[in-house]
Amino acid sequence: MKQLMKGNHALAEAAIRAGCRFFAGYPITPQSEILEYFSWRMPEAGGSFAQTSSEIEGINQVLGAAAAGQRAITSSSGPGFTLKQEGISYMQSLEVPAVIVDVMRYGIGLGDIFYGQGDYFQATKGGGHGGYLLPVYAPSSVQENADLVALAFDTAEKYRSPVIVLSDAAIGQMCGSVELPEMKEFDIDRFEWALKGRDRHYPQGRTLTDRMYYDFGYDEYDKHERDRYDAMKENEQLWEEVQAEDAEVILVSYGISSRICKEAVKAARAEGLRLGLIRAITVWPFPTKAFQKYNGKASAYMTVEMSQMGQMAEDAFIAAHCQTPVYSMPTGRDVADSEDIIANVKDILAGRKEAF
Repeated sequence: MKQLMKGNHALAEAAIRAGCRFFAGYPITPQSEILEYFSWRMPEAGGSFAQTSSEIEGINQVLGAAAAGQRAITSSSGPGFTLKQEGISYMQSLEVPAVIVDVMRYGIGLGDIFYGQGDYFQATKGGGHGGYLLPVYAPSSVQENADLVALAFDTAEKYRSPVIVLSDAAIGQMCGSVELPEMKEFDIDRFEWALKGRDRHYPQGRTLTDRMYYDFGYDEYDKHERDRYDAMKENEQLWEEVQAEDAEVILVSYGISSRICKEAVKAARAEGLRLGLIRAITVWPFPTKAFQKYNGKASAYMTVEMSQMGQMAEDAFIAAHCQTPVYSMPTGRDVADSEDIIANVKDILAGRKEAF
């Protein structure tokens, strides 16, 4: 049954229905509704909710709950997401599965509470130290806020990795029709690797250790990590194509910007301009497989994103393999406008716009 919900609320409810029973986090606009929703709904579902004193405390409480085998989640935005990076890197070194939600906003430093897609680099390039990557889902609707957070838990456990849901202020704050998953329970004892205290079932207890130091050693660990990331890149790429098959120029976008790109494709086609779209649903692994069909066939790719510079444009450039030029349309604090997108495409075709 479909119902009308705010994006942040749909995400929180879907997480609970996916079996998540622990939330820890700190309020920050524009994701505070996630925390507020969990504050009453999580205890009602038999789980635990903690409003922590900081984002750092929040991520480390989630690390502890997830290390014990619980489905756990935290959420933040912008500078709060930055503060979580050390905890996230420790989670990856321990290979602890959990979900981290970043409802992006605009700007660097403290930035602004306005709409934006400023955290692409931080989410997709491994925001902590040491060099690592995390699966990152980018919803573009209230329905996908619900669908992708549930999928994120499955992916996290499949690879023993934290997973990021990279929403944004517009998606989180908008209301839309959503069909929520059925409620399911989750067995906290299902994982052999999870922490256990000493009792009659586990007389020696069970510990969770840094995988590099204690489980593999350097050489084996490097191969283990490469194999794990290769498997993610091979198996977890998700994308949507809109009229890309015969497109002369293909837009590349995600999240709120991709919604406007769909409108631009429709308007351009009405003018006789062959425009298409590749919408990244996973921004890591980036959907390079989508590009393989069009490299050398399309005249150009153009990324559209709400940041000061073309962050996603770097990944599109790599995916193009120098076979098709890539152009960038960063819109900063402004949500893209379909007329501006079409004007930029016409500039590309007329040779008036410089490639990335």
